[in-house]
Amino acid sequence: MSARFDLIVFDWDGTLMDSTAAIVRAIQSACRDLGLPEPDDTRARHVIGLGLIEALQYAAPDLPARDYQKIAERYSHHYFAASKELALFPGIADLLAWLRREDRLLAVATGKSRIGLDRVLNQSGLGPLFHATRCADECFSKPHPAMLEELMAELGATPEKTLMIGDTTHDLQMAKNAGTAGVGVGFGAHPLAALRAETPQACVETPEELAAWLKANA
Repeated sequence: MSARFDLIVFDWDGTLMDSTAAIVRAIQSACRDLGLPEPDDTRARHVIGLGLIEALQYAAPDLPARDYQKIAERYSHHYFAASKELALFPGIADLLAWLRREDRLLAVATGKSRIGLDRVLNQSGLGPLFHATRCADECFSKPHPAMLEELMAELGATPEKTLMIGDTTHDLQMAKNAGTAGVGVGFGAHPLAALRAETPQACVETPEELAAWLKANA
């Protein structure tokens, strides 16, 4: 059977790496450091996938613009302290290796910074599996389609043959805005009900279901 998708793009946090809880704690700790109201878990989880400044603006709406850099630095401090303990979701490395053997083009579109993504690509050993990556400090933040548009242009893929996989509504809205298919994963930041409301190609509840769906449909 011929491949339905030539290019498969993955979000990172909450999709490939089990990092949602660490991000939530880092956002909350950064707010406490600056004496700001601490966002609850739901509000902090909602911003995962956005660029850092956009995320912190939503999580701490009372923060003056002049202090955005301060809260970003405190967030980075807390997240980096926890990041060495983070791991990929079970089976993700094997799934990506299988997709490469099947001659799929693989990419990452993430709200992480370039420095942050390069660090985790190196730590996880996944770097060589991806043909291209885009980060929020290089493009407009999700759900703007720029990351997907740039990846498709770089790798010579069309929207009809591109699939975006992510754990947030921001990912699925970006896919819609770029004219690509989307798959939501319910083991990350946003609840399944919110993902399903974006009417993606599919929603899966576990990494195992994601692997099975890709092997049957991609």
